[in-house]
Amino acid sequence: MTKAPVTIYDTTLRDGTQGTGISFSVLDKLRVAEKLDAFGINYIEGGWPGSNPKDIAFFEEAAKRKWQHARITAFGMTRRGKLAVEDDPQVQLLLDAATPAVCIVGKTWPLHVTEVFQVSLDENIAMISDTVAHLKKHGREVLYDAEHFFDSYKEDPEYSMRTIRAARDAGADIVVLCDTNGGSMPDDVERVTAAAIQELGIPVGIHTHNDSGLGVANALAAVRVGASQVQGTINGYGERVGNCNLVTIIPNLQLKLGMPVARDLTQLRELSLFVDEMANVTHDIRAPFVGGAAFTHKGGLHVHAVQKLARTYEHIDPALVGNRQNIVISDMSGQSNILSKAATLGFDLKKGTPEVNEILARVKKLESEGYEFEAAEASLSLLIQKVLQHHRPMWELLEYHTTFRRSGSGACDTCEATVKLSVNDVSEYTVSEGDGPVNALDAALRKALRPFYPQIDGVRLEDYKVRIIGGQLGTGARTRVLIVSTDGRSSWGTVGVSGNIIEASWLALTDSLEYKLLSDEKG
Repeated sequence: MTKAPVTIYDTTLRDGTQGTGISFSVLDKLRVAEKLDAFGINYIEGGWPGSNPKDIAFFEEAAKRKWQHARITAFGMTRRGKLAVEDDPQVQLLLDAATPAVCIVGKTWPLHVTEVFQVSLDENIAMISDTVAHLKKHGREVLYDAEHFFDSYKEDPEYSMRTIRAARDAGADIVVLCDTNGGSMPDDVERVTAAAIQELGIPVGIHTHNDSGLGVANALAAVRVGASQVQGTINGYGERVGNCNLVTIIPNLQLKLGMPVARDLTQLRELSLFVDEMANVTHDIRAPFVGGAAFTHKGGLHVHAVQKLARTYEHIDPALVGNRQNIVISDMSGQSNILSKAATLGFDLKKGTPEVNEILARVKKLESEGYEFEAAEASLSLLIQKVLQHHRPMWELLEYHTTFRRSGSGACDTCEATVKLSVNDVSEYTVSEGDGPVNALDAALRKALRPFYPQIDGVRLEDYKVRIIGGQLGTGARTRVLIVSTDGRSSWGTVGVSGNIIEASWLALTDSLEYKLLSDEKG
């Protein structure tokens, strides 16, 4: 088994978004990329700049930011057949993205080359060589994804090897073998990967899909024989049933195979939940390592055993991946999570103290009502401050009201909100209109607060997400609203939950402004 360093290549923002129901705004993509960077991911594939304006906008914004660890990577394909690489607009867009690394996909399978691309096998080799060489000439690190490599190798191993040799000879830094259809078995992946590594003599990566439920197993099989890069997505998002799940393979590499691939593995569960929240996807409670049920024990012999010796029914210490043991009948589980999160927010708490128990009790009660704090750290910070009695209300709500009026002809829509507050014992009553009831409410709230806290003019709403909780209840379901705000220097998330979307929005809005004002007071 290789002991060479293994790099992690994340394609959540490109391959992941090809999954059914997965979509990110430009802001979402930037926030996810920042989380991946902080976690220690080596390569972040931001998208395909030749495919849509959103990906172009992402690369424009990414170029303005300083990345701590990751190499932002643009994805594309080899030049078109019978077209000079210098004249291919898609290749030029890869260079225009101004990323330090570029990943291009090329055809390996003769069937795909002649029947789909309808070019000769020799022209396909030239397409690979020309594109890699052109990108290298412009100073890019080049990763070459050999599409359908394992399917092709079964039918024509000689031509399959010829394609990746062409990429190597043209200067590719890494050749990545792709199980594009997700139908390979681990022993085949191991055998073919070993042959490719012996043939090439340069770093080889692995890109697997999960169509047979073996995405992670196949990637591990490749690593076992020397693959030095794993490509995949957070939570396994991707085409059809998904890609190799990085949230599963990363702890296997680090904890089971002794290959360090993450800066702080205890942030793994938070990363997984954060990306789900950004994608507006319900988290899989049965996800290995990070799922809410991954270390949950319910009654009987299991509970009796783990209370005496946890490893009898737990393959790792859940804290290693940011998870926790949960014994359903116990009200003492979960303090470690609260202590860890409180520490990251700047609170020094001790396990077993009444304050920690109260914070835990409040969090559990709110979560049972539909709250999620993974992407709403500002709301959690306010909750902790209130328990610790460090919180000073910045205003007192007296009442608010919203209306929506529409003419019968549809020619006139009006949303109006009124807010009545007491600020420093001064009563403020304001009225504002907006594009919708939440926008009007936000405007009225700001108008009331502005005379006392002018700095709120520097706060703007970056994102607004709505999740229906308990959709089977129909119109009686509860609503969770997640808001992301920024003052131009930092961003923070807040959350509100209610049976009424207006109230849920109000709770998230007021948390956002209050968090900003209290943070400014602390300096």
